[in-house]
Amino acid sequence: MAIAVRYGAVQLQQLAYFVAVAETRHFTHAAERMRVAQPSLSKQIKALETDLGAPLFSRARGNVTLTPAGEALLPLARRMLADADTARREVGELAGLRRGRVRLGATPSLCAGLLADALARFHRDYPGIELLVEEGGSRDLVRALARGQLDLALIILPLQGDDPSLVTEEILRENLVVVSPSHARGRVRKPYIRIDELRGRPMVMFRRGYDLREATLNACRQAGFEPRFAVEGGEMDAVLRFVEAGLGIAVVPSMVLDGRPGLTGTPLVPPGLSRTIALAHRKDVEPTRAAQAFRATLLFYLAEAAHERSLPPGVELITPISPNP
Repeated sequence: MAIAVRYGAVQLQQLAYFVAVAETRHFTHAAERMRVAQPSLSKQIKALETDLGAPLFSRARGNVTLTPAGEALLPLARRMLADADTARREVGELAGLRRGRVRLGATPSLCAGLLADALARFHRDYPGIELLVEEGGSRDLVRALARGQLDLALIILPLQGDDPSLVTEEILRENLVVVSPSHARGRVRKPYIRIDELRGRPMVMFRRGYDLREATLNACRQAGFEPRFAVEGGEMDAVLRFVEAGLGIAVVPSMVLDGRPGLTGTPLVPPGLSRTIALAHRKDVEPTRAAQAFRATLLFYLAEAAHERSLPPGVELITPISPNP
């Protein structure tokens, strides 16, 4: 169902109330979240329904559910609220980047690897800008970008199906390795390993929705077998700890092994497995000045690290790369 929202008729506050009810599925809980009296919230929802000419919620026996009109409005309302917040922050940043906020999404391997140093440099150069980092898989981060909940995201390419609403900029390529415990039991003792040599070996597998899970499953299936799971469902740190404890092996980015002497990373036989890291933002919204400054800082840091040969092992800069927004 298509729904047209007229900015003159619909107030942002009404949309905020609507989103709160849609997310809590409860008028009283939504009123508490918005710090408003429940009758006032209900009155504003009713006014919104009148302006739009359709009921947004079904209220039956105490259960609150979205109508088809409500389902159609929810993503639009979230985006309008996020865009309004972005506009407020952009106006506030005109003072010269002395204040502002950058909402950055990144995959767990990047959060555990090179991102911390880039964030530290940005914080040093722009101490008044608040940094909010959301950790998640690429699919979750893409959804957060589309909803206006993030300004930028470091995601893994290729995405499942092209997303025409995003601008993606390839910046890094990283090799994947087979990680095993450094102690004698379970250690891979070869300079290289083939994917088909993982057949029958217990593996520690990431949770569903993790990019590395899909990459591992696809590689094993192309080699003609289904991997044997010893443990599955973990995040990055848990997977590495399980491998360290000898529960199995895993396929991970080489950069996450830095500072973990209890683990050994074995490259895959060339051409091996690699993946591309890209910086993404919404196509229909110009990044704020603070987000542009973060992009420039990140790219300058990576270019400098590549020149000094201090990028993590197995990580290379994709050229050409320019820090200019």
